Amino acid sequence: MNERLRIAIALAAIGLATGACSESAVAPVLAGEWGGEHIGLVITASGGALEYDCAHGTIDTPIDVGAGGRFIASGTHTFEHGGPVREGETADLHAAEYRGRIRGGTMTLTVTLTDTTQTIGTFTLLRGGNPMVFKCL
Repeated sequence: MNERLRIAIALAAIGLATGACSESAVAPVLAGEWGGEHIGLVITASGGALEYDCAHGTIDTPIDVGAGGRFIASGTHTFEHGGPVREGETADLHAAEYRGRIRGGTMTLTVTLTDTTQTIGTFTLLRGGNPMVFKCL
């Protein structure tokens, strides 16, 4: 094999390897409804909305899924309580981090309050799955 052919093959291999890495590093957002035990999530291009048992939350940034299906997003988590919301009542709102991994149609999501470092929980959601959420009475 002549020297020019070896160089051309080497450059092509480097180009293919680089292209494969950059494509897998950022995957498109998986918009739509996700559901599981004690949680429901609707993902949009700009973030998402969550419903939990006795709580709700928002994801305030687009969810960029990276290598291995992993993502980190920020938003809010609001604790709820049974009974009516009283006039003038202040919501129990906290900054939150949503850290997850998507594999096919399954998402594992961990919710952590960033102001107290309290972990709300780790949830398993299915794309198109029904949320099984129990609201406070």
